[in-house]
Amino acid sequence: MTETRRATLHRMVLPDHTCPYGVRAKQLLEEAGFEVDDQILKTREEVDAFMAEHDVGTTPQVFIDGQRIGGSEELERYLAEEDADA
Repeated sequence: MTETRRATLHRMVLPDHTCPYGVRAKQLLEEAGFEVDDQILKTREEVDAFMAEHDVGTTPQVFIDGQRIGGSEELERYLAEEDADA
């Protein structure tokens, strides 16, 4: 039996804007077989606090096994490397 792979995704979904990179990151994770803990940042204040806490300049941010992978572009590279190693 295969172990469930889990990822935590922090992404911005504001009343007037849903970040397309966050949507893409979630889609990539699900396609790769990850169970996604989808952490929605619903206000500009939540977004700013998250970015300050993690010392990052953008959302989304993906964490796998407690390690920050980065945003959607870094996630794409991570998944491509994972596929190459398989």
